[in-house]
Amino acid sequence: MTDTENPALLVAQGVEKCLEIAVTWHAWDGQPIAGTVDGGPNVWTPGKALRRINDHLIDHLHEVEALLAGAEPMPDKWHGRFVTLGVDWGRLTEPDFDEAQSRLRRLGRTYVLRYAAAGVQEWDAPRGSAWTLRHIAEHVSNVTAYAAAVGRLT
Repeated sequence: MTDTENPALLVAQGVEKCLEIAVTWHAWDGQPIAGTVDGGPNVWTPGKALRRINDHLIDHLHEVEALLAGAEPMPDKWHGRFVTLGVDWGRLTEPDFDEAQSRLRRLGRTYVLRYAAAGVQEWDAPRGSAWTLRHIAEHVSNVTAYAAAVGRLT
């Protein structure tokens, strides 16, 4: 990616990679998918992965907006990947996937539009101890790790 290409395109591409994996999750058998977080045991489900993808996109979009406004981002109070919530155990039906797909694609596009509106001069501007907007986009594009925790199901 060149310095003048919108780095938020990486976020939109990450969302698409997540959806390519998640399209198989309606085949989930309801059994926990074993994983680890920071070396400890952790349970994954399709619902948890979608929640984490959504939360991660929202969290960092808020950070981008706060940085551009010259404000401090609100700290997140989510438990994140360290817990599996009751709602995470629900079945993922085809309409559920359609809803998630629409939601996640809109979030990915919002990044692209927001970065475009901010302009190329903002993407690498220093922001004190905070990451640059480019660094945030590169980080958020790795949201695919949440989808990989569940993987493709057959």
